[in-house]
Parts: sequence; C-alpha cells; structure tokens
Amino acid sequence: MCGILGRINFDKSKVDQSALVDAAASLKHRGPDGVGYWNNEGCGMGHTRLSIHDLTDAGCQPMESLDGRYVCVFNGEIYNFRELRKSLSDDVYQWKGDSDTEVLLQGWVKWGGIKLLDKIEGMFAFVIWDRHKRKVFAARDRMGEKPFFYHSGINQFGFSSRLSQLFTLFPDLSHEYDEQAIRLYLECGYIPAPNSIYGEIKKIPAAHYLISDESGIEIIRYWDFCNIEPDQSLKSCKEDVLLDELDDLLTNSVKLRMDSDVPLGAFLSGGIDSSLLTALMNKNSINPVKTFTIGFNVEKYDESMHAESVSNFLKTDHYCENLHVNQLLDLMPNFFKNYDEPFFDSAAFPTMAVSRLAKKHVSVCMTGDGGDEIFGGYHYYDIAKTVAPFFSMPDWIRRIMSGAVGLSHNHNLKLLSSMLKESNSARAFAFSRSISKDFKSLVSTNILNNTKGIQDIFEYSASKFPKNIDAGERGMRLDMMYTLSDDYLQKTDIASMAFSLETRAPILSREIVEWGMRLPINWKLRGRTSKYLLRKLAYRYIPSSIIDRPKQGFGVPIDSWLRNELSDFAEERVYNPQYYIGLPVNQKAVIDLYKLHKSGERNSHPLLWAVIMLLEFNSLNK
Repeated sequence: MCGILGRINFDKSKVDQSALVDAAASLKHRGPDGVGYWNNEGCGMGHTRLSIHDLTDAGCQPMESLDGRYVCVFNGEIYNFRELRKSLSDDVYQWKGDSDTEVLLQGWVKWGGIKLLDKIEGMFAFVIWDRHKRKVFAARDRMGEKPFFYHSGINQFGFSSRLSQLFTLFPDLSHEYDEQAIRLYLECGYIPAPNSIYGEIKKIPAAHYLISDESGIEIIRYWDFCNIEPDQSLKSCKEDVLLDELDDLLTNSVKLRMDSDVPLGAFLSGGIDSSLLTALMNKNSINPVKTFTIGFNVEKYDESMHAESVSNFLKTDHYCENLHVNQLLDLMPNFFKNYDEPFFDSAAFPTMAVSRLAKKHVSVCMTGDGGDEIFGGYHYYDIAKTVAPFFSMPDWIRRIMSGAVGLSHNHNLKLLSSMLKESNSARAFAFSRSISKDFKSLVSTNILNNTKGIQDIFEYSASKFPKNIDAGERGMRLDMMYTLSDDYLQKTDIASMAFSLETRAPILSREIVEWGMRLPINWKLRGRTSKYLLRKLAYRYIPSSIIDRPKQGFGVPIDSWLRNELSDFAEERVYNPQYYIGLPVNQKAVIDLYKLHKSGERNSHPLLWAVIMLLEFNSLNK
C-alpha cells in the first residue's frame, strides 16, 4: 500500500522536481517506509512506500522495465502475483526481486493493458508511462478499493492517490467547485466518480482504465458485474451445495490475502462478516489471529462485548481500546487533514480509531467490506422488495395511496408516501438511500435544473441491469456501484492509511462478486432474514447464539453531538456567512434545517452533518 503521484508534460517541458518532493511529502502517511522519484523527458512521478512484499530495495518505485521503455508507479496489492510470476518466468527475464510491482510491470510488457487487467486479482491504482509512445496507461481496481484522482489539461496530465497533491503539482489549477459534485454530495453524503469536489479534478471510476497522450484522454470500463444475470436454476439448489461453494471461495480468498511479509490481523466487530473472516483466517494460520475492536461507554454504539465473545470462541489474540464516545472528537483534526473532499460518513471516526489501535501491532488488517452489498445485509433491500409491487400499479392509484399514507403522523409512513411519489422503483430506492430525503433542497433551483440528482443517476444505471432482477437485487447492485465504491471503501482506505495501515477485503474478490451476482435473491433475503446464505455459512464456524443480533453498524452519536458537544461548532458554521463564500448553498435553508434538528421535532443529522462538513471544508480550503 502506497501513495502515487505524477505530472506528465507531453511537450517534454521539465517537471518541477521540488513540486514532486513537496507533493510526496504530504503523502508520507500512505507510505512511511521510503520515497522514490523518476523525472525525465517531461514525465515526473513520485512514490511513497508502505513495505508489505519484498522489503528490500528491489521493491522500490518508480520502477522501470528491463529495457527502460516503461516506468510504473503502483498503489495496492496484486494477490495472485506469485501465480502470475510463474507464468511469466517461462520467458527469459531476470527478476530483480520478489514484489508484485515487478510482476505487474513485466505482465504489462508481455500481455499489454487489457489482458493484464483480466489476469490480476487485487486492489490497485497504477500508472504506466510509455516513454516511446509518450502515452499514459492508468487503471483502478474492479470495486474501487484504491483511490485515483487525476487532472487532464492541454498537453498535460497529472495524478495522485489524494486530490490535494494535484494542486502542488499544478500550482495554477483552479479551485472552483463542481456544482454537480456539490449537489450529489448533499443528496448522498459522498461524491460519486468521476466527479470530485473540484471541477478540474476527476476520479477514475472503479473497473475503468484510462489512456492519455497529447491528443487527449479516453476512459474505458474493463469489467462489469452488473450485467451478470442471476441463475434462476440455483433457486432450488441444495443449501449445503451452495454453502460448500461459498466456503471454498471465501477460504481461498482469505488465504490469498494472508500472503504478507509483515504482521497482519483483522478488524472484529462481532458481526457476521468480520467474525466469519476471522474464523477463516484462523483456519489458515498457525498462530492465533490478532483482532482489533474499539469499545465505547455508550451501549448503543458499543460492539466490544460481541467482538469479545467471538474472540473467546475463536481464541484470537484480541486487542480492544475502550473510549468515551466523545473522545472520537479528538480525531477531527486528523479527519480534516486526510479527507480532502467533503465527507459525511461519521463511521470514519471509529474506523480511524481502530486503525490507530491496529497499527501498533500489525501493518495489514482484513475487513468485511462488501458482505452487506453482495449478500443482502441492509434493510434498504427489504424495503425495495416491499415497495416494488406498487410500481406495477397505474400512476393514479399509486398517487392516491401515497396521499393516504402521507396523512399519517408516523415518520416512516411519511417517508413511504414520498417513495411512492417516485416514477419507478430505482428512484424510490435512491430516495431511501439519500440523506436529503424530503427536506428542502440546500442548493438553488438553477443548479437543480442544470445538474443531475442521485435519483437520476440510479435510474439510468438500473436501466442497464438485466431486466429480470428483483428490486432488492437492483438495490444491492446500485449500492455496490456507488455507496460501496465511493463512500464505504474510501472511508476505510483513507481512515486506515491515515495511520499507515493496509486493509484488505476478501469478500470483494472477483470470483466472489461474480458468484454473488449469479446467486438468486432467495439466498440473500429470506422472509425477514437478511444475508441468509452468508449467515448460514458463519454458523458453520461460530455458534448462532454469538453472532445473531440486530445489525448495529459502526456509528457515532452525531445527532446528539450537534445538539450538545458540537453545538457551538455547528452554530458558528451554520450562522456565519463567511463559511458560505464560494459555495452554491442556501444559508437560510441550512439555518432552518439546523433549527429543526435542535428543536427535536425531527432528526435531520445526516443532511445537517453533511452540510456542516462542507462548510468546514470550504473554510479550510479557501
């Protein structure tokens, strides 16, 4: 795991070495074990290294091919690099070391970009510079575990693991905000690729590669899980057969991701995903697995007793740090230093805390990311299934039902009424997933008329899915495309790398994702039971009495903080017009939202927290 950055001037003008050095210095947390540069012929690249494989200098980057034609910088892990190395060793090639970067580079030389991407299993963001053709090839992993920001201008291209370094590499780069990005952020709490908060900086979407030269830029998708149709013949398959298949897939994925030259462990919440992965690590480990949990003094947010029960059963080497939940506020300066786009997901705070704890003992940790989206863990999918039949009714009937339901004083029924006003189930799912819900928009009508909302994006994406998939399955795929890639995985990457900790997500292997897409919905949602098949697999390793509990999540009491501990912080930003300068945000609408939350009449903290994070971001980045 590392930090990568670079600037290419296609006219061969010299890249400022001091800018490379300064940009790399601000990425040191992503790679504290070394730094390297390559600066020649108008191409300057930098790399900060977190040593995981081949701890010798032979694994240092930027790395040149044997003939000197290609130069590579790489962030991530190629888990099957040893297998690929064997197939490459048939050629006459003298290996310099034992790193996955060298395998990646030699694979590029032999197979080229598209064939290479099809062969590698891993999480990655990398750039290969062709000195002969003066062309950039860049790619991001299939699910978007590793970030990749870039700027493409006239006769120039730049990239980085975090966007702030691009302003160091391009001092004249505009800081003007992208209004489309701000609208999406205030609707879903994160900024989906390809947008970033700044108009002149973009992200490579997950499962895409990029080619850039003096003639321009081209971005192409190389893999797509969404077009895989569920195999309906599996509906009546014997349960044990599917459990055996899933067991083998997960065991192999965990085993592959346990390959490391440095100590590794696992985040353990005591839920299904982390408990199952820890059990599978135990199965493939001689020594007890090191596990890490954060405990809180507020029972509503405390998972430590559940994690301890799993740890005791599996006999892991368990570490738990107990915090007062308000101690997470001490991490706010670290949060704003590392999350260099507005980011509303408050689970970033406990994720930073558990990463800080884990780094004291290991350099790599397994996470359960992806289990809920692939196997049906969130209640949103059950909601999607429940409301879907209403969208087969005539519009006028649905409107009458919406009006009748909306007369209720029950908050959830009022939200259901709003969902039924949507034109289709994909837009209804986007409404359920949004943080803006039925609140008044915080941006101007002009922006609303000239940009797309998250409902438009979800609707368009869902229109490309196989026509016969269930509404719940549609919701899972939309979450995998957007919420997982651009919210949850970025939260984990940034929070862990803030403390130089690498995280790996075994559930997100290509084989498991594709297998999960072929799995019919009855093996994911069954009655009121979520994540049915994955849950049953977990029972093979841990008693159901230990892991069966209501889904808790990794939350913090933002709603309470905004009324109490953070009320002064919030009011300064909400009421001070200086925080709004340069933002297309309606201050009066924000004040009304804050008053509504303070009154206790309605809990509006997701949207309120998001806009306060935007206001603070704006203040810090003027």
